[in-house]
Amino acid sequence: MIDLMRHDPEGPHGVMDYLFTRAAQWARDQGMERLDLGMAPLSGLEDRRMAPVFARVGALVFEEGGAVYGFQGLRAYKAKFGPDWRPKFIAAPPTTPLPLALLDVALLTSGGWPGLLGLKR
Repeated sequence: MIDLMRHDPEGPHGVMDYLFTRAAQWARDQGMERLDLGMAPLSGLEDRRMAPVFARVGALVFEEGGAVYGFQGLRAYKAKFGPDWRPKFIAAPPTTPLPLALLDVALLTSGGWPGLLGLKR
């Protein structure tokens, strides 16, 4: 599985593509049949009239949340490798407000508040 890779705009052009490609080649050479590229958070949620409120809010955040987190860019980047997209789910006790659970996940995967707010280099 490849996940939580970071991009430095001052890094060499194409280095992420190279690393992903070499990881896939290594996995293939080790006899692995699958390579997990990690998640593309909130992608695939539908903003349709009858969709649950959470799905509609998530779709809105995916479309408009680029200033906070590059949801669309991450999905587009991983899409060029032709992945088999599969949904992931989050589970929490019924007493846990879903926005709070999602905030916890976002904080964990982005490196805390500085990463989530784009303040971390």
